[in-house]
Amino acid sequence: QVRLVESGGGLVQAGGSLRLSCAASGTIFSLSDMGWYRQAPGKQRELIASIPSGGSTNYADSVKGRFTSSRDNAKKTVYLQMNDLKPEDTADYYCNLKFSRLDIWGQGTQVTVSS
Repeated sequence: QVRLVESGGGLVQAGGSLRLSCAASGTIFSLSDMGWYRQAPGKQRELIASIPSGGSTNYADSVKGRFTSSRDNAKKTVYLQMNDLKPEDTADYYCNLKFSRLDIWGQGTQVTVSS
């Protein structure tokens, strides 16, 4: 009943920007803690931004100052604005929703940053 759909990935040159979106279905979005993760080839999935239902957003050191995440509860969407992209940001990006015992993942969107 709860689904997440990411969009906005693509190919960009180093120093460029992309904006990812993650749209949720269902009725619990505003109560849910959201997160953005990424997984580079051959590496483990890492949390890069956590966006709680209430409170401040936290970022991994690797993206702090370059990435900004926000949520629009009316649109049931969370965004990840990525600026000053680097080749090491190349990865599959996933959004995640946590509510009570629910732990939902989107299908992911690919971001490739060329040097």
